[in-house]
Amino acid sequence: MFSTPLILSFSILLTLPLFFFFLGSTFNPQPLPPISPSDELDDLRLFHRATAPPSLPSHLSFSSSPKIAFLFLTNTDLHFLPLWNRFFRRAKSPLYNIYVHADPTVNVSRPPPDSVFGDSFVANAKRTFRASATLISATRRLLATAILDDPANDYFAVVSQYCIPLHSFNYIHRSLFTSKNFDLTSKSDPDSSGFSQYGVLKHKSYIEIISTEPRLWKRYTARGRFVMMPEVPFEEFRAGSQFFVLNRKDALLVLKDKTLWRKFKLPCFRADECYPEEHYFPTLLSMQDPNGVTGYTLTRVNWTGTVAGHPHMYTPKEVTPELIYELRESNYSSSYLFARKFSPDCLGSLMRMADSVIFRD
Repeated sequence: MFSTPLILSFSILLTLPLFFFFLGSTFNPQPLPPISPSDELDDLRLFHRATAPPSLPSHLSFSSSPKIAFLFLTNTDLHFLPLWNRFFRRAKSPLYNIYVHADPTVNVSRPPPDSVFGDSFVANAKRTFRASATLISATRRLLATAILDDPANDYFAVVSQYCIPLHSFNYIHRSLFTSKNFDLTSKSDPDSSGFSQYGVLKHKSYIEIISTEPRLWKRYTARGRFVMMPEVPFEEFRAGSQFFVLNRKDALLVLKDKTLWRKFKLPCFRADECYPEEHYFPTLLSMQDPNGVTGYTLTRVNWTGTVAGHPHMYTPKEVTPELIYELRESNYSSSYLFARKFSPDCLGSLMRMADSVIFRD
C-alpha cells in the first residue's frame, strides 16, 4: 500500500514537464506566422513597378514644388485625426500627400467625407503584427504606393496613430527643403542651396541608426547564431526607430533591396528578442548609403519607464505647452518635428492648444 506522501510526490513529478512547458511559453512567446507567399508576390509586383525606370526624368528641378508624403501606419482608428486635419488644412495643399496603411483585419473607421484624408487609405494593405517583418512590408508598401502616386513626393515621413506634429506644416516643409541649418550635424557648405548642379535635391534622410544598443547581440541571434551571415555581419547590424523621414533616393533603395530582406523576413526562435522593424531599415541604409543619412530621427519618444518594449504614453494631465516645447528640443536638429506616444484621450488637450502652441512657429 503506497503512502499518501509518496503518491503526492509522484504526482508532482509527473506534472513538472507540463509546468515547464507553460512556463517556457510564457517567457518565450511563439514566433508569429511568416508572410504568406501570395502577399510576398503582391509586394514584389508593386515594388517592381515603383522602381522601374520612368519614361520621363523623375528628378525635381528648380521649378518643381517638392512634396512630403505622410505615411500613416496603423492597426486602430486614427486617434488624432482632427489634429492632423487642422495641421494639413493650414498647409498649401499641393505640397503634401497622405497615405494610410490600415490593418484590414481590424475595423478601422474611415475619415468623414470632409476630411483632408479623403481617399488616403491604400487598397493594398495587409495584416500586420508588432515585432514582425509584416511591419517592414507595410512600410515598404506605403513607400511604393507614394512613389507611384506622385513623382513630386520627395520626402516620406512614417508616422503612427499615436504620433502628433510638433509644428505647423509650413515649418516642417521649410525645415526639410529650404533651411540651411536645420540639420545641426551637417558638415555641408553653409552657402549651399541644397541642390546639385543639375537641380536634383540632395537632402539627407532622417533615420535613427544605433550600433551600441545593449541587447543588440541577442536581437542579432534571435533567428540563430549564424543565420544573418554572410550578408549581415554583426558589426553591420544596427537598431533604430521605425518612424523616419526618407528622401526619394533612399526610399527607392529600400524598395530595390532583396538581399537583406531575405534575412530579415525569416522567423525568430526568440520572439521576445525579435523586432525586425527596428533593425531592417537602419541596417540597410547604414550599409548602402552611410553618407546619405543623418543617423537620428525627427520623432521624439520618451523611453523613461518603458513597459514590454513600449515607450512612455502621455496622458491628458501631462499635455501642456511646456511639454510641447520640451519635446521639440533636439541636440541634432533645430527641432524635433513629431512626437509619440499619446493616449487617445489626449485629443481634447491637444486641440485646445493647437493654434496657440503647436502650430504657432
